[in-house]
Amino acid sequence: MTDTSLRTPLRPLGQILSARAKGEDTRKIERENIKRRHDDTKESTLMRAQGRLLVLGIMFLCLYFAIALRIGLLAASEPSEPKSQRAGASIVAQRADIVDRRGRILATNMDTHSLYVETAHLVDPEGTAIALAEVFDDLDAKSLFEDFTGKRKFLWIKRKMSPEQMQAAHDIGDPGLRFGPREMRLYPNGHLAAHVLGGASFGREGVHAAEVVGVAGIEKTFDERLRDPVQSGKPLQVSLDLSVQAAVEQVLHGGMKLLNAKGAAAILMDVHSGDLIALASLPDFDPNNRPKPPSKGQAADSPLFNRSIQGVYELGSTFKIFAVAQALELGLVTPETIVDIRGPIRWGKFKISDYHNYGKELSVSDIIVKSSNIGTARIATMIGSTAQQNFLGSLGFLEPIPLEMVEASGGKPLVQDNWSDLSTMTISYGHGLSATPLHLAVGYAAIANGGYKVTPTLLADRSQAERHRVLSDDTAAASLKMLRSVVTKGTASMGDVPGYAVAGKTGTADKPGKGRYETDKVIATFASIFPAYDPKYVLVVALDEPEDRTGDQPRRTAGWTAVPVSAEIIRRIAPLLGLVPQFEN
Repeated sequence: MTDTSLRTPLRPLGQILSARAKGEDTRKIERENIKRRHDDTKESTLMRAQGRLLVLGIMFLCLYFAIALRIGLLAASEPSEPKSQRAGASIVAQRADIVDRRGRILATNMDTHSLYVETAHLVDPEGTAIALAEVFDDLDAKSLFEDFTGKRKFLWIKRKMSPEQMQAAHDIGDPGLRFGPREMRLYPNGHLAAHVLGGASFGREGVHAAEVVGVAGIEKTFDERLRDPVQSGKPLQVSLDLSVQAAVEQVLHGGMKLLNAKGAAAILMDVHSGDLIALASLPDFDPNNRPKPPSKGQAADSPLFNRSIQGVYELGSTFKIFAVAQALELGLVTPETIVDIRGPIRWGKFKISDYHNYGKELSVSDIIVKSSNIGTARIATMIGSTAQQNFLGSLGFLEPIPLEMVEASGGKPLVQDNWSDLSTMTISYGHGLSATPLHLAVGYAAIANGGYKVTPTLLADRSQAERHRVLSDDTAAASLKMLRSVVTKGTASMGDVPGYAVAGKTGTADKPGKGRYETDKVIATFASIFPAYDPKYVLVVALDEPEDRTGDQPRRTAGWTAVPVSAEIIRRIAPLLGLVPQFEN
């Protein structure tokens, strides 16, 4: 291998000797070698210089393309305000529809536009501010002008707007006004089933799209399912019937206003499948313009509060049938067993008495028909505290109902820490244990369907879990017969509907106040089953502080308030449910 560090001599000995022999000038050889060496050095230097220039040119060209690409990306990107989010995350705006059990739309999407301003492109900030304030009533021209002339380069004006508002904003004509397409959640039926649907809002936003996320109700419970792009074309079908829900809400609203009630709730459930056909709570709201949660006062005073599944109340005499049903199941009594009802029953400083004087004794059946507190309390003492607690637990009265709504977890029953003998008696007639109207519906469904506990659901296609028997068929039938007698000759005589035999029980519970019960404020409840000859549905109606003022004295009991409202609801919805009227002989 040649050592490149050795140079060829300028006067090679071989060439010198040859030149002398020929008589040539030996200095010419040296000059030629010097010239050759200079040429080689020049060529090598030139090649190195050209290589360096080529590399430098390529580097500058790559840098130029990188800068040009970045400028292009910035020019094409959305001028949205920065938000912390995962790199590369895209906004998925499409959200699946929600439909009722017949496929009718409850919630869907609507194409709309957002309005924003790039202040650097505004031609007339003051005029544009004034014009926008005329289009949108909630905007202030002075504040807009201050924002337009401030340091911000991007301003949201409206995240969503109607086509009419968009056209009016477009007609302003200022190039600084920009419009971005997006989808918004639309509830075409307004207030209808508001508490069940809950509502949706915008999550991550850009000027060309916005993420729609559920904030309450089934919109929040099934948010992941509704946002799944794979299932966006498949609607979420719920168990509600839109026509029945509308009729229930209409009658309930009228009854609440007529009876001067503070609020109302209604639940209609299939006693066999647990499907919730209608679920209403008043006052309600429009999910298209969902109000903000209250910052002060009680949560129950807000229209967002769902009285059907969040409202925990003492439900009064509607509980009496559970004590009697358990006593029948245990073989302690029969419907004809005579019970001593002389009273009052005294327990320390407490006493238990009846609303009316029913004499010295009543049969078990008449205790339910006339709604005797004393008679029910004496039956409860036969059962005992432990057995009562276990039975009510088997019906679901000690835990929140596992319903497909995030709000359902808030409906936790309230029970005294010490389940004493006194508690056993008071709980038997609905005082000392607070539960939701939905708990009550589940309990009455077990009587209506032959003794099985069902799990309520808002999904139309949910497969019912294996049913658990809590009562024998004979006990359920005997209990149902007593409830039918309550309507035909007892405290719910205003609740019968010709053609659709109704069975049920009234309950009027004083509302707890500061350290005592209120004397003029009640929760009036009627839990009903229809048709009694072939039970298919349970309907629970509860009114908060109702008062019938048509007579000489205000009437607050459930027989005068919740019962007639329930009867009107059944009269309206029975044909919608496909029930054929049958008249008793």
